[in-house]
Amino acid sequence: MNLFTPLDAALNTKKEYILALKEMGLYSVRDLLLYFPRGYEDLSQFKKIWEAKDGEIITTKGYLHGIRVVPTKKRGMKLVKAMFYDDSGSECEVVWFNQPHLVRMLPMDKEVIVAGKVQYSYGKYVLQSPTVETIKEVQIHAGATVPIYPQHEVITSKWLREKINPLLFLTKEFENILPQEIITEEGLMSKSEAIREVHFPSDSKSLKKAQDTLGYEELFLLQLNAVKTKEEWKDSRPSNVDSIKMPMDPEFVKAFFSTLPFTPTGAQKVTIYEILKDMERPFPMMRLLEGDVGSGKTVVAMTALLQAVKYGYQAAIMAPTEVLARQHLISISKFVEEIEKIDLLGKTLNIQLLIGSLKTKEKEAVKGGIKSGQVNIVIGTHALIQEDVEFDNLGLLVIDEQHRFGVKQREIIVKQGSPHVLHMTATPIPRTLALVAYGDQDLSVINEMPKGRLPIITKIVPPENRESVYKYITGKIDEGQQVYVICPLIDESDVLEVKSVTAEHESLKQRFPQFKVGLLHGKMKSDEKDSIMKQFKAGDINILVSTSVIEVGVDVPNATIMLIEGAERFGLSQLHQFRGRVGRGKVQSYCFLYTNSSSDLTYQRLKAMVDYTDGFKLAEIDLNLRGPGEVYGVRQSGLPDLKLANLLDGILLDRVRKAAEKIVEKSKDLSDYPLLKKAWESLRKRMSEL
Repeated sequence: MNLFTPLDAALNTKKEYILALKEMGLYSVRDLLLYFPRGYEDLSQFKKIWEAKDGEIITTKGYLHGIRVVPTKKRGMKLVKAMFYDDSGSECEVVWFNQPHLVRMLPMDKEVIVAGKVQYSYGKYVLQSPTVETIKEVQIHAGATVPIYPQHEVITSKWLREKINPLLFLTKEFENILPQEIITEEGLMSKSEAIREVHFPSDSKSLKKAQDTLGYEELFLLQLNAVKTKEEWKDSRPSNVDSIKMPMDPEFVKAFFSTLPFTPTGAQKVTIYEILKDMERPFPMMRLLEGDVGSGKTVVAMTALLQAVKYGYQAAIMAPTEVLARQHLISISKFVEEIEKIDLLGKTLNIQLLIGSLKTKEKEAVKGGIKSGQVNIVIGTHALIQEDVEFDNLGLLVIDEQHRFGVKQREIIVKQGSPHVLHMTATPIPRTLALVAYGDQDLSVINEMPKGRLPIITKIVPPENRESVYKYITGKIDEGQQVYVICPLIDESDVLEVKSVTAEHESLKQRFPQFKVGLLHGKMKSDEKDSIMKQFKAGDINILVSTSVIEVGVDVPNATIMLIEGAERFGLSQLHQFRGRVGRGKVQSYCFLYTNSSSDLTYQRLKAMVDYTDGFKLAEIDLNLRGPGEVYGVRQSGLPDLKLANLLDGILLDRVRKAAEKIVEKSKDLSDYPLLKKAWESLRKRMSEL
């Protein structure tokens, strides 16, 4: 037997258990040994029965006797009862429900360890459904720190403990992926010891060290991949293409600022400086610009676009939707109008739109202008990086709300001469998570909002207050304001008790016959969505009922109220994204969170929306409550599931990053670290498939 032995050959168990393991993604011994506990129960402290409090879970040592099956009046229900006494002479009854097989399995009159909940009633103690284990060298169910695993309908924690423990001898086959110098410097365990300890810890100190070791390895591989990807991007500039250095000109930037109707914030100025310093270098920039909704990312991007055009390069903005592309065109054109009044660039800029819905003749004309160099700035969707689009001299590509770049997309950009690349996102991502999910990019953060912007007032609405909100929005619509209603589903679901967008649309049409109620969802055709959004922006639709497609690229200053149905179904980061669709004008805006849930956790999460308007703070809370895969904007990052890594420890992440950089500096192709290289290549393959 070895780590790659299939579980059906390694385990003596029923076929249904093997099928259940496969459903859990567990096929080999290696998979099972890397299936880590989700938590632990400390059953290592022994107590006498008489010391127990009512309802307390205790671990005790003693003897069972007189076990028997007791029928009950309830059909199909049988009780197994026995007496238990400890070495102090204290005695109690023990009861199990519907487990008659225990009569022949449990040892009688032989010392055992028992762990379970004590009930005290009518002057006597009763242990309900306790775990019983004979005393041996390593306790796995009681008398120790007991691992609790993520379970399945068939597979229980108890079953997993019994199957994993006999296989621990094979942990010796796990080799150290981390270089020995890092294991020594960081005071980590060997991987084999860490896996043994994380399943059946010797003590709390050993468990912590094991978790730190395995978590460090997860973070190190991700940071190594980020460092390697970043190096490859730096080296991607074709040898036959001139340097793309664009020296920063502070006077040019000041002149642009003078055309603005506002003064950029300190955070905007810092991020502009970071980006322009990157553009001075002879290798291509790869930077992620994070900024909350309304923080002013467009001004920052515009400064970078002008920097590229100033030096004779073309610039492009790629947006995820045609709606957002058109919106960028309007914003950029307004900036350019003011720039041309002072003749900042000494020429008239040619700005074009390239999107899928353009007629063939229009597309070809734009592509021709791009190829000839006549087009200075082009704004579009993914149509910009298709094989048939050829730039004359692309110096900067700004990518909005598309944080992850596929291998093919990178290849196409390299063919365009490897321009500087600036990613932008309105999704606040905690710095620690961004360093892992987008570690191949440098990070800039606009963490300051422009002065004078009114914070959006957010309220949790229980079912009984729904009608009062409807009356309130009636008055606001009569004043000329508009409303968004967000729903989690497109069609009715028997499984989820949340309102679907189609059902809510019909309901609101009946509730508000005097108003125009529109419908928007992801299954609609692109031209249908565009038409609805144009009507809403024009004020022809009073209430827009939508799914999550509304969250990116919508700017309707007249929309001041947002109702979110089934708010508990969304993460905090996504709720914050929705909320950012209102509050874009000068009128006080409101966000109402509808929920039927009475869960304390739901209230805790939604209360955070009421208490905080800072998207970065909410993203941190989301990360803490839900995990990295659920923080909106990270789902598509290619970030694999992390089992033990702590993504909130910024100091550790910085340390891991430096260690990864040091290893790549010593061995760029990782040939000096063959095991590490193999693990990294495997990770990269998995990430490309996510």
